[in-house]
Amino acid sequence: MSLTESTMLELGTKAPDFSLPNTNTAVGEKIVSLKDFDNASAILIAFICNHCPYVVHIRDEFVQFAREYRDEGLVVIAISANDISTHPQDGPEYMQAEAEKYDYPFPYLYDETQGIAKIYKAACTPDFFLFDNNRELVYRGQFDGSRPNSGVPVTGKDLRAAADAVLSGQSVPSKQIPSVGCNIKWKAER
Repeated sequence: MSLTESTMLELGTKAPDFSLPNTNTAVGEKIVSLKDFDNASAILIAFICNHCPYVVHIRDEFVQFAREYRDEGLVVIAISANDISTHPQDGPEYMQAEAEKYDYPFPYLYDETQGIAKIYKAACTPDFFLFDNNRELVYRGQFDGSRPNSGVPVTGKDLRAAADAVLSGQSVPSKQIPSVGCNIKWKAER
């Protein structure tokens, strides 16, 4: 497991738009765009993948988080951007199976060109980007302090605190701990 830290995109950055295929059609259209959620109170963009041990470690609690906060007005969108020529288990058919198996309550989008991951400056899986109702970045940090084999329970406390603040109209503290995980598997430059 190589450990990569989030790049910590600058707070206040406007959410870049996208239009990507959704592998989890049980919860959305075949193509999902950020503008589909213009009326959402807040949006969380999560870069994840199927195989990463850091994502697997938080998966159950993250799914629970998404269910709970959906009722509070938070839209969660997951994106996988890994190069499937080197990591085929992160391809669309496996993403669909993953979403079904774990009952993902959110769209699970495939960024084949990796262009959206680059625009968001995503670096690792998981990498979280929480935007307020003005689509300004208010949080880009860890889910919580738990890591695989750390013995620390997975609670999502850091992301929960940020979501609670933004959904109640409060300021999210600017001191944030970067998310860490596996590096995004970038395609080789040609």
